[in-house]
Amino acid sequence: MAKLIQTEEENLLAEAAKGFLSKSSPVSRLREMRDGGKSSDPDLWQEMAAAGWAGVLVPEAADGSDMGHAAAHVLARAMGRNLTVSPFLSTAVMAATLLRQFDDPATRQKLSQISAGGLTYAFALDEGAKFAPQSVEMTAEKRGNGYLLNGKKRFVVDGCEADRILVLAKSEEGLCLFDLANSNKGLTQDPLDMIDSRDAADLVFDDVEVSGEALLGEPGAGFDLLKPALEAGQAALAAETAGLAEAAFAMTTDYLKERKQFGITIGSFQALQHRAAHLCCEIELTQSAVLNAGRILDQSPNDAGLAVSVAKARATDTAQKSVQEGVQMHGGIGMTDAFDMGFYMKRARVAAEWLGDYGYHAGQVAKLRGF
Repeated sequence: MAKLIQTEEENLLAEAAKGFLSKSSPVSRLREMRDGGKSSDPDLWQEMAAAGWAGVLVPEAADGSDMGHAAAHVLARAMGRNLTVSPFLSTAVMAATLLRQFDDPATRQKLSQISAGGLTYAFALDEGAKFAPQSVEMTAEKRGNGYLLNGKKRFVVDGCEADRILVLAKSEEGLCLFDLANSNKGLTQDPLDMIDSRDAADLVFDDVEVSGEALLGEPGAGFDLLKPALEAGQAALAAETAGLAEAAFAMTTDYLKERKQFGITIGSFQALQHRAAHLCCEIELTQSAVLNAGRILDQSPNDAGLAVSVAKARATDTAQKSVQEGVQMHGGIGMTDAFDMGFYMKRARVAAEWLGDYGYHAGQVAKLRGF
């Protein structure tokens, strides 16, 4: 794969994002949140919304900037480098991509609220130990003009703090997608103690009543509506994970240039140079895969599945290698909580599972290539 290059506009956006996040969201902010028992950062989200980030995929008719997926990936990569805690992926990327499929006043109002930072979303999809969005046991039973929802969803990122939940359930007509308030009677949030200190929860739906207006699209069309949002989220998560890998690698190479053994820097040891060079090549290829996914999502979204899965699989694998090498090359200090590398390792582990792990996406690549 030839290396793709960011455009001048994307480079400018990346520089602006870097400057903003270095000031408003350094890794030390995540440490402070963890030590203070916080799993979300609403003040930072309002700053992002004021900067236009929340509306990156919201149409201009709904007060968004509509800069496209490639631009969203630039922002996600910057967040990955800083381990930024925000509902950007769930709300600004996935929910915006889903809702913009509808052109009605109520949906435009929701999109406008997303752009302004006044409305956040979470996606309730997983029910088993692994990502399998079409394996749904949660039921949606028709009741008058509405539905009665029963079941449990696992590993819902932003599930405690989000204002609204998008949930997939099965009815007599097939899979249906619902948009409901997180405060609905009968909906219980069971917070998860995540190793990366992010907001996530298991959600229990016990006779949750929703009106017919909560159903998005036609009955049975839930997964078809969900698919573009899933691919957008998977690609943006790949971008965030690629940024994480880059930052961990930069920390490691800086250390190799400073740490001395036997009177010389350890970066001069050929064995470590070979390992660092290999990882550098992996990161470059992953950057190209992420850029390619963004380009295709912007230009031909219906054909983006292969590029998205390649990007997510590569980013997952590269990030794991980057943090593992980082811990090993830092030696004893790499294992301590006082050093930031551990935060990168934990975030990489959670990102690997969200929206499909390496095995899932490698399987998708094989399937889409006819194997």
